[in-house]
Amino acid sequence: MTEQVTVQRLIPAPAEAIFDLLADPGRHHEIDGSGTIVGARSAGERRLALGDSFGMDMDWGVNYATKNVVVEFEENRRIAWQTLAPKPLSYVLTGRIWRYELEPAEGGTIVRETWDTRQEALPSRYVVRATMTDLTRRNMEKTLQRIEDVVTA
Repeated sequence: MTEQVTVQRLIPAPAEAIFDLLADPGRHHEIDGSGTIVGARSAGERRLALGDSFGMDMDWGVNYATKNVVVEFEENRRIAWQTLAPKPLSYVLTGRIWRYELEPAEGGTIVRETWDTRQEALPSRYVVRATMTDLTRRNMEKTLQRIEDVVTA
């Protein structure tokens, strides 16, 4: 069963512009390909750093909030956060890591987004992987398109 799903796209923009967008949780609703992010729980611009936490208001048929902790950070190259959900959603939707890796390339930046469920809560880890892998891949492809749309506008 797939523990990680990765999609990538060459985006015709510098890594710095893409990273700035990813490191500002107040803008994540602009790039969310799933349509589930309502907005950041704290208003205004904010630049994330390693160890920071940030909240998101979500809507996936029911309103809920997540807490996210930045677990990987390399300026203009990599940012990842682990999403934690409150109970009762913590039994199904908590622990996954969303990772973005940026690699300068001819014509722009290769952006890789990875959905990493290796730390997803048990036993839901297996249910989530079995039921959400294809949908998540499609949503990630939409996210990369939205990132391109935002940074090239």
